[in-house]
Amino acid sequence: MTQDVSTGSRERILAAAAAMLAEDVTTRLSVRAVAARAGVSTGSLRFHFPTQRALQDAVLARIYDRMFPDDPIHDRSLPARDRLVNCLRQVLAPAGVGEQAREAWGRAYQMFIAPEPTEEVRAAYLALEREGWRRVEYWLTVLADEGALPREDHARRVRFLLTVLQGLSIERALPAEDSILKSETETLYTAVDCVLNTPTA
Repeated sequence: MTQDVSTGSRERILAAAAAMLAEDVTTRLSVRAVAARAGVSTGSLRFHFPTQRALQDAVLARIYDRMFPDDPIHDRSLPARDRLVNCLRQVLAPAGVGEQAREAWGRAYQMFIAPEPTEEVRAAYLALEREGWRRVEYWLTVLADEGALPREDHARRVRFLLTVLQGLSIERALPAEDSILKSETETLYTAVDCVLNTPTA
């Protein structure tokens, strides 16, 4: 019974924090505000999430898992390079192309670039960045466990792939002469081939 209550309060906390982030991604997930929204005590929240970073990371992981329930990295019917490209495509997909991508970048500018870099803005951006890093690192770890990559620190590879994704997401918002999706696919495969075939010495 206690476990059910504990699990229920954890879920309410995550749901409340996710709702707050949906309303304003730069919102500070303070213990009191989230606990009040979830209808739990601050002690209960601290029991499940000892720090604000732990809470924010858990919420973003939950959001990502719900957006992408079927992780393509586990589809072993495809070669490693195709699976990794499909995972990276999944990250780019929500931004859309053209008008939708311009709106997404406009929102990102208003949230993270235009305002003064307050602690709240910085914390919100870094939480998003950590979740992106965690996902890409997980994919590379899965491939390393299968022997497609050396088992080592993947920090350089992760940073490289995230930089490629940033560039491609900006490109989606800019005027283009050719098919964005065609050139994007070529770029993703080039990046993945570099990651899978190049040592990180």
